[in-house]
Amino acid sequence: MLLCRPRTRRDLLMRKGYRGLVALSAATLVFAGCGTSDKTEQPEEEAPHNLGSVPATNAAEPLRDAAASIDLITHISRSGIDDTQSTVTTSVFTPKGDAPEDGFPIVALAPGATGTAPECAPSLSASLLGVVPTVVALLKAGYVVAVPDFQGLGHPSTGDDTEPQYHPYLDSTTAAYNLVDGAQAARIAVPQTSGAWLTMGIAEGGQAAWAANELADNYSYELELAGSVSVSPMTDLDGLADAAENATLNNEQKVVLARFLAGLEAAYPEAIDLDDFRRGVAQQQWDNLLGCQPAPTAVQVAAQIPPEDLRPTSAEALDTLRGFLQKVNLPQGPTRAPMLVAYSGTEPVSPAAWTDRALNAACKLGDTITIRKDPQPQLDSATTMTWINDRFTSTSVPNDCKGRS
Repeated sequence: MLLCRPRTRRDLLMRKGYRGLVALSAATLVFAGCGTSDKTEQPEEEAPHNLGSVPATNAAEPLRDAAASIDLITHISRSGIDDTQSTVTTSVFTPKGDAPEDGFPIVALAPGATGTAPECAPSLSASLLGVVPTVVALLKAGYVVAVPDFQGLGHPSTGDDTEPQYHPYLDSTTAAYNLVDGAQAARIAVPQTSGAWLTMGIAEGGQAAWAANELADNYSYELELAGSVSVSPMTDLDGLADAAENATLNNEQKVVLARFLAGLEAAYPEAIDLDDFRRGVAQQQWDNLLGCQPAPTAVQVAAQIPPEDLRPTSAEALDTLRGFLQKVNLPQGPTRAPMLVAYSGTEPVSPAAWTDRALNAACKLGDTITIRKDPQPQLDSATTMTWINDRFTSTSVPNDCKGRS
């Protein structure tokens, strides 16, 4: 068997000519199959992007009042781990009223995660995992809104017997692909859209929005990215490995680490043995850490788990964890369009120092970033909505990178 490291977004960027990034540590050289073939592949006819559409039936009343139509679009996307095709569902909301001359701009919106099981998808939640007020605000501002179920979440209707896909939690490249493909699905499904789009998200969704901005030049069809908004994003997560090793994980970090490890085990079963990273109560309560059950919540379950139950069993296991965290960290390359990053600095998963480290690195790459430190950052704040409008009207963007690079 050929041994190789998992493909990263750095590889894609380097193929496109970017050479300024430091290589991944040797810990990412894990046992993951990279099959080769001597056969010459024949070109196949390009498959349609959108595979089907049905009206949404569980939308909350504020959404029904604000939207002219709400549809669930099943469409193709792509794995950031092995480049295979996946099938995901995106909820597409069309505003009321006539479209402007150039068409409605598109906003691809990513909520934070509540779990990694299929039933934890935004499309299966009447609250859209908490982003209903943001969708309503965007609709009233005249945007078509696309909210994707990330790979492995929801129940995409493929019409075949395809095995369920796993959710690669925190894989920033997969999440970015899903966001871009969700915007493209909206572009195809709603003829009165324009090619202009923006991506935004909170927590895990904030990570996805940032990563989509990095990939936009290489993977965005005929869409033109105007910017990205990341609220309390998960960015530089190297500290999770230190916290696991030192048994200082807080409850929220225990949940994030468990979900990350579960995704790794599904993606790299020959490289990851979960029992190298869990034992005791953590092992007993594993499924409840991954789920989105209302009670006890995953964080409540985590409160019962001693941090020592999530400590890597060896230096080799710790190095493996560090390597995979580096694979999903941000930044991994320069962004295509301006960013707004809002955070409080008191986020339980990603402390201020971690976010500042990511921002400093992004500024060093030459990114244009509006940085807002707010005790309670919100996706739909007046500041954020004004910033979004300014991106679509080509207003100059504040750049707060001075002194950070």
